[in-house]
Amino acid sequence: MKRELIVLGSGSSVGTPAIGCETDACLSDNPKNNRTRTSVFVPAPYGNFVVDTPPELRIQLTRERIPIVHAALFTHSHADHIFGLDDLRICGFKLEAPVELLCEEPVEEQIRQSFNYAFSADTPPAHRFAIPKFAFRRVALEPFELLGVSVQPIRLLHGRLPVLGFRFGDVAFCTDVSEIPEQSWPLLEGLDTLVLGALRDRPHPTHFTIDQALEVIERVSPRRAFLTHISAEMEHEETNRRLPNGVELAYDGLRIAF
Repeated sequence: MKRELIVLGSGSSVGTPAIGCETDACLSDNPKNNRTRTSVFVPAPYGNFVVDTPPELRIQLTRERIPIVHAALFTHSHADHIFGLDDLRICGFKLEAPVELLCEEPVEEQIRQSFNYAFSADTPPAHRFAIPKFAFRRVALEPFELLGVSVQPIRLLHGRLPVLGFRFGDVAFCTDVSEIPEQSWPLLEGLDTLVLGALRDRPHPTHFTIDQALEVIERVSPRRAFLTHISAEMEHEETNRRLPNGVELAYDGLRIAF
C-alpha cells in the first residue's frame, strides 16, 4: 500500500521569511516561500513518526491535521532539529505511553541536557501533565523497524559533524549534509525519490550548495529529487526555473508517495 511522506518544513535554521530579511523569498506572497524549519512526517502501518522536531512542530502538525505522533527519529541535535520536542508532550498523554525517541548517543545526550526537566527525577512535577512521556531508543547504522516501516540509516557529514539520513523503501531523506562518505553511496541506489539538503548557491562549510546537490543527484539518479533546508536567498519559482527536469525545491506540505 502506498503511503505519503509529508515535508513538514523545508527551511534553513532561521526559516523563511527570516527576521529582518528583505530577499525576494522573504517578501513573497507565494506560500511556497514560507518555509518552517526542516522536518518530515512518515505514516507507518502501526502509527506515525516524524524525522526531527523543529521549533514549529506544533504549527506543522496542526497545519497538516496530524492528530498523533508515536515516535520521533533524529538526524542530529542542532537547535533547529530538536527544539520543538516538547510539542510531542501532548502525544504521550493521549497515547498513555511514552513517545519513542530514536537517535544516536550524542543526540540523546544533547536532548537530555536541553530538556532536562523531562528526564530528571530530582524535581517533582507540579501536575501530571508537566513532565513529557519520552523513551529513548538508540540507533546506529544497521537497518531497523519502526512502527512497521523498515528504516535504513545513512551516515552523512554536516561539516565535521557525523549525522544521519534515512531511507524508507524507495524514498531517502538526507538533510544538513555537506559530504556523503563513500560507504554510504550504495544505500542511495535504486531510489524513486531523494529529498536532499541544498542551502543556497553560495558555498557553505556545512551544507551542500544547489550545484553540489545536483552533482549528488546526477550520481544517484533517482526518478525525482526535491531540495530541502533551503535558505531565504532562494526564491521558489525563480530557483525551480533553472533546475533540471526531475528536480525541484521542496515546500512545506509537499506529499511524496513511498
